[in-house]
Amino acid sequence: MKQSTMHAFLSVLWICFLSSFSLIAQEKKEEAQTPKPIPAPKEFVTAQQGTFSGVTLKYKVVAGETYLKNDKDEPVASIWSTSYIKEGDAKPVQRPVMFIFNGGPGSASVWLHMGFFGPVIVKTDSEAKTDDGAAPYKIERNTKALLDLTDLVFIDPVGTGFSTVIGSGKTEDFWGLNEDANSIAQFIRLWVSKHKRWLSPKYIAGESFGTTRAATVTNALEKGGQSMALNGLILISQALDYEGSTSVHDNITSYITYLPSMAATAWYHKKAGQGKSLQDFLTEVSEFTYNEYVPALYKGNYLPEADRTKLASRVASYTGLPEHYILQSDLKILMDRFQKELLRDQNLTIGRLDGRYMGKESDAVADHPTLGDPASYGIDAAYTAALNHYLSGELNVEMDRPYRTSNPEINNKWRWRTVPEGSYWEPMYVNVSRMLGDAMRRNKDLNVLVACGYYDLITPFFDAEYTFSRNGIPKEQVKLTYYEGGHMMYNHQPDFDKLVKDIREFLLNDLK
Repeated sequence: MKQSTMHAFLSVLWICFLSSFSLIAQEKKEEAQTPKPIPAPKEFVTAQQGTFSGVTLKYKVVAGETYLKNDKDEPVASIWSTSYIKEGDAKPVQRPVMFIFNGGPGSASVWLHMGFFGPVIVKTDSEAKTDDGAAPYKIERNTKALLDLTDLVFIDPVGTGFSTVIGSGKTEDFWGLNEDANSIAQFIRLWVSKHKRWLSPKYIAGESFGTTRAATVTNALEKGGQSMALNGLILISQALDYEGSTSVHDNITSYITYLPSMAATAWYHKKAGQGKSLQDFLTEVSEFTYNEYVPALYKGNYLPEADRTKLASRVASYTGLPEHYILQSDLKILMDRFQKELLRDQNLTIGRLDGRYMGKESDAVADHPTLGDPASYGIDAAYTAALNHYLSGELNVEMDRPYRTSNPEINNKWRWRTVPEGSYWEPMYVNVSRMLGDAMRRNKDLNVLVACGYYDLITPFFDAEYTFSRNGIPKEQVKLTYYEGGHMMYNHQPDFDKLVKDIREFLLNDLK
């Protein structure tokens, strides 16, 4: 072949190659731009029977996806829920229903599902002495579940559990205070409509940030052209005003709200208040906090030295920390330091979710926990294993993605901003308590039960008192209850039993 002919041939070949490559690239681009078909939502239904508080009943479990849609009627998110619905009820349209979620943000409903409300629960060490370790774990029937009184619906917000964005949905449409509330409100309306339960008494139970969510969802349910009024809220370890639960320098409110919880925890570990009952000790600490500690904090450097020394002695006697440490801390103790300092003489760090828990860390001189929260890593493996076993083994759930009990990515990307982009907004502590107070004033039947753990070092019980004594909240519609446990007080068996009793009474009184 002549050289010129060869060049022409190669040129044609190269053009064909480039054309083919370009065509393939174009096809891939078009394929990437073409939305993948969205399969029908999955649903797994099982028939069950159980005895709850002496009442034997049949119920069905509906575990599955509910698709949320945008204004164009396009699916944008899949919400996973597990519903327990009584069968054969004479008046199902009037039977109460309770919607339940946990907090984070970024947590699935696994904790309240497998720890307290569900008909099958996992048990960890009630006395917080031992870590959950590795499998096997203790799973048992919950004969005290509230199914004799109400249907139960456990909700996993977008990004947790099996819930995820789909179609043209974006995480930023759901990972925010208002965005999250709107999506959960949309789900509740869809569930109520699907099951024909608009006339049923409706309750929400939330834990930690789940109580923040409960208040914002209550507000969202009043809007959107489909006003829905709730009968009651059950707030476990409330977090409505974050100023009182944010232990950082210069936040005077947090020094006030955390002191009684530090005292309770010191009492538990026999570092303070010995010879007194917990109740008597905390009454004394509360009076000191309001009458002496608060004015001293606001005086700051204007506080006379003699008064400062006297106050340091009192704070030391209540917290179990050395007086010189209190003085060095300028009378103000940060919670992460308290976790390390209380049992430093034993080289132990106490838990944050629950001050009863203890962990041994390699760094004995650090001023904050370095291994994590003993109250968290002491139970999380058991809860995760139990939930996955229950879904697949008993409810026959088969999904093509893992169940995420928590998702730290959500926390990192969460939008706390309460107004639209472009509107003026100055960052401040999250506070939805007045929103709740307004909702309670618009709805005379909206009653609230607040469950507080004495050893909860995340959302202190004194903060609940501080929050519900103001913010325009009608006190006659609120009941505060207290437990000798932590953030998840139901992990302590005596508190589990008491919380069941308190919620049961709350529902029965409300439904009279």
